[in-house]
Amino acid sequence: MSNVARTTQAGHAPSSAASGAHGHRKTPRKAALASFLGSTLEYYDFFIYGTAAALVFPALFFPADNPTAGLVAAFATFGVAYVARPLGGMVMGHFGDRLGRRNVLLVTLSLMGLASLGIGFLPTYDAVGLLAPVLLTLGRLLQGFSAGAESAGASTLTLEHSPEGRRGFFTSFVMTGYASGMVLATLVFVPITALPKADLMSWGWRVPFWCSIVVLAIAYWVRTHLEETPVFEEAKDEGEVRKLPLGQVLRYQAADVVRVLFMSIFSVMQTIFTVFGLSYATAHGGLDKGAILTINAVTIGLSMLVMPAVAALSDRIGRKPLMITAMVGCTAALFAYFWALGTGNLVLVFIVSFAFMTVLYSGFNGVWPGFFAELFAAPVRYSGMALGNQLGLLVAGFGPMIGGLLMTSGPTGWVPVAVFGAACALAAVIAALTSRETAHTPIDELGEPYLAATSRGN
Repeated sequence: MSNVARTTQAGHAPSSAASGAHGHRKTPRKAALASFLGSTLEYYDFFIYGTAAALVFPALFFPADNPTAGLVAAFATFGVAYVARPLGGMVMGHFGDRLGRRNVLLVTLSLMGLASLGIGFLPTYDAVGLLAPVLLTLGRLLQGFSAGAESAGASTLTLEHSPEGRRGFFTSFVMTGYASGMVLATLVFVPITALPKADLMSWGWRVPFWCSIVVLAIAYWVRTHLEETPVFEEAKDEGEVRKLPLGQVLRYQAADVVRVLFMSIFSVMQTIFTVFGLSYATAHGGLDKGAILTINAVTIGLSMLVMPAVAALSDRIGRKPLMITAMVGCTAALFAYFWALGTGNLVLVFIVSFAFMTVLYSGFNGVWPGFFAELFAAPVRYSGMALGNQLGLLVAGFGPMIGGLLMTSGPTGWVPVAVFGAACALAAVIAALTSRETAHTPIDELGEPYLAATSRGN
């Protein structure tokens, strides 16, 4: 019987919060920094691509005779990355559970940065015709493949380096990087959008993609100086590493994969706000794109302060209450956000955006990295979280495109889009309600269905 199973049956926690039974040292601050930087790169790439898809890609990479079709096609290339994300999660999750978290995350980081850099050098439709959108799609697929493994791997790595009672706090820095990436992307893109149109469309839009190499270099250096997690090293020492972790998680924890899938659908709130909302505000609300980008950057940037605080609170009162509160609150805020855009009042838009993204969405974004990882046992943690999370994010990735298809004419044309977001939130609430609370469970006892089954010799 494994050491993990014996600990579970005995019903007590590990003997040390600083190191494992075999003396492997935990480095929570270094792990949090490494995850923060990797997530910064992922979401910097996410935001610059989404911004470019909303503002310039329809004209640069698609035929100019139908602007609406070009916008939908550009949003489709944004969403297609989410098709590759489950594949990336499955492939890299397999190796993360087999070979270790750290080395796999070095690979995903490199793929992500190089793909973004490559997009900055692509020829446009006027230069090479249909080859342009094909190359854009291939670059976006590579981004998606690497991103599919990044958040689950970073969450797993940070969780397994964290001390008991503070897992939520340290793991929240995975998504603090999301806010950091948004701020960096905006700081780069706002002055770019102020360029003369000819400069913006010729070389200006490329600069944000080229700048990703700086974040890549810093994040890569930090990760090379990070040790493997004690949990994985102990599992390897005990012979707990599985040859086919994906098969194991589907055999013993399929229900948890499904729960993570439906909770992850809630991320559609983020893509509707940052990508579809930007397009709607500029094309239908008549608002200045620079002003909306700035509001988005400030409100999401402020969430960098809120997410760790919310996650620390979840270490005390539990993950589920905060997740469910965020899901319900964001549903109401989404309707208020589109209404505010329709008024054209930037002060009102900022107030609603602050409530939406800074306060309410942080209750989800700061908690889910730890919560999703905690649902799974160590031998299948990376694979299980990556699979469920990335399948759910398929809906989020295509959220802007779905919004473009659902939107109708007139001042209330946004209502079907908001209803779509509310339906996604309802599915997420049900999944959260049926999940186990994990905040106060010792790390060796997480993933109870897997541990219970394997301790019986199955």
